[in-house]
Amino acid sequence: MPATTAPPYAAPLPAVQEKRVEPIHVPAATLEPFWVRAVLIAIVLAFLTLFLFVPLLSVFAEAFKKGWQAYLAAITEPDAVSAIKLTLLTAVIAVPLNLVFGVAASWCIAKFEFRGKSILLTLIDLPFSVSPVISGLIYVLLFGAQGWLGPWLAEHDIRILFAVPGIVLATIFVTFPFVARELIPLMQSQGSEEEEAALVLGASGFKTFWHVTLPNIKWGLLYGVILCNARAMGEFGAVSVVSGHIRGETNTIPLQVEILYNEYNFAAFAVASLLALLALVTLALKSLIEWRLADAGAEQFQEQS
Repeated sequence: MPATTAPPYAAPLPAVQEKRVEPIHVPAATLEPFWVRAVLIAIVLAFLTLFLFVPLLSVFAEAFKKGWQAYLAAITEPDAVSAIKLTLLTAVIAVPLNLVFGVAASWCIAKFEFRGKSILLTLIDLPFSVSPVISGLIYVLLFGAQGWLGPWLAEHDIRILFAVPGIVLATIFVTFPFVARELIPLMQSQGSEEEEAALVLGASGFKTFWHVTLPNIKWGLLYGVILCNARAMGEFGAVSVVSGHIRGETNTIPLQVEILYNEYNFAAFAVASLLALLALVTLALKSLIEWRLADAGAEQFQEQS
């Protein structure tokens, strides 16, 4: 049959109307007058200047008040060097142990369902709710001369309190939530589909963790390690209780600063500037990792969409 054509008197098709796009509703809270926003920003900047920048600058100003030579002499004094070494040693022991615990705890909580999960989460948060001084007293009750294990330790000539082991134990207690608390929400948001797929394809548990889980959590893990290290080096309360304040032996950097300051010694500011510098480095690394985490989250969102 010949192709049919529309008659010339046929009515024209109606024009396609463009869909009207409504403007995005902006909450009224973001439409404050300029003077209100300016006042709020000025209050925030004044608060930061008064309580953060001025004290920080004053520490460095006092530290370098007598010149570079006096500063170097203060931080290279034998007791100061011993405090720096002990602080680094404590961090080198405590941070890796907390890293292992944090990864294991977060893996267990985020990837598995079991009875007592809420109790485990509560125990992980315990150091956040208990004063560091109280945690130090716990070790005194356990390992002190009149404590539960004190007589047995004395008979076997094992020193926990007023020695490096006690300082390390106290530091581990106050810092072990940091890595776990960074990884748990990250792993929960990622789910377990990738790990399940790897296991179905025949990968072992270790290979699944090394090639699937670890690459997905590496920036969050590094973030938690940096925070844990900063707290380990700056811890004062718990370490003060178990250290005994023995100069050249059991004083960490915060304890050395306290002793020097009580003696009205200029070197207190020089040693304190090391902790302030550590805080600045930690802040810079923290900002860098937050930026990397944001980029990783954006890339993952694009892949899923």
